[in-house]
Amino acid sequence: MNQDHPENESQIPHADAAAAGEDDAQSVIESLRAELEQLRAQVLLERADLENQRRRLARDVDQARKFANEKLLGDLLPVFDSLDAGLAAAAGQDHPLKEGLELTYKQLLKTAGDNGMSVVDPVGTPFNPEQHQAISQVDAPEGVAPGAVVTVFQKGYVLNERLLRPALVVVARND
Repeated sequence: MNQDHPENESQIPHADAAAAGEDDAQSVIESLRAELEQLRAQVLLERADLENQRRRLARDVDQARKFANEKLLGDLLPVFDSLDAGLAAAAGQDHPLKEGLELTYKQLLKTAGDNGMSVVDPVGTPFNPEQHQAISQVDAPEGVAPGAVVTVFQKGYVLNERLLRPALVVVARND
């Protein structure tokens, strides 16, 4: 019996060691699971950041395409103004130079329009502070609504829905 008893005693510490090893393995597994979850969350966050960066770049490229020629078209605005003034001065005259000037102006407008630019010539429309700059007010002429644009001193221009220059206008007074 004495021999049985030491065997049992030796088995008991071994069982404690196995239980302790099992606890260690379980804690290692739990820490690995936690680390795996942390890495998964980090990968998802990095994917989201990468997708946001891709979208931002695509938007920036699109904006660059839309407004790449903004400076050039802005620099051409005085040319448009000069052609407008020349045509206004030649109004009512039949002269080959006037016809040539009109054709040149139309070609220039078409080229600018093909590149996204449009003219803001708001005579008779309600005053829009986002596209018009009022330089004065006058009493509303017969048949013109108060707050409407009566005269345009200088046309405005818009490039792909972005204002290049506001139209300089005279507005009918609100009485």
